[in-house]
Amino acid sequence: MKYNGRAYEAVLARVQRRPPQALFHAALEVTAGGVRYVVESAPIPDAFGARDRGVVVEGPVGARWAGRFRLFRYEVRCWPGGEIPDLAWAVDSPRRLSEDEAVAVRLLGAAPSIPSLVWGRDELGAGDMWNSNAIVSWLLVRAGLDAAAIDPPAGGRAPGWRAGLVAAQTTGLPVRQRRRVSQR
Repeated sequence: MKYNGRAYEAVLARVQRRPPQALFHAALEVTAGGVRYVVESAPIPDAFGARDRGVVVEGPVGARWAGRFRLFRYEVRCWPGGEIPDLAWAVDSPRRLSEDEAVAVRLLGAAPSIPSLVWGRDELGAGDMWNSNAIVSWLLVRAGLDAAAIDPPAGGRAPGWRAGLVAAQTTGLPVRQRRRVSQR
């Protein structure tokens, strides 16, 4: 994954005639009611355990039709006591965005409503692809925070951030773009 991101950024930077930058992936730690939750997106590791991982939404990767196969789906987890697997490599983290309990409650309440847009695509015409950064910026806006004012760490980019901002302002996303996870 690390090398795919570097290759993607090298090609895009060349096309855009700019120097390559570090790419950042966002995830959230949220404390509400004295309980620490993690909001993270990742590939679906297996057909079992969605409830144990706190999965609230699944979506397709690359193309909507490919989402029929688990290999081409992602999941968004919102789980108490959850883990961020790559936290040890975090740069400029954590950033405390709010101390307000009401913001935390709104954010956690919005998680099951995250649009399940196609990962890696720009279905909304935002000029940016849907990914983990889009999911985080969408949640922050829905919780009442100014996600547009949050910059990535120095010298880097957070692809997808703008897609989340646009999606958060878009009302009436088609129902077919939302896939609820069954609670087995």
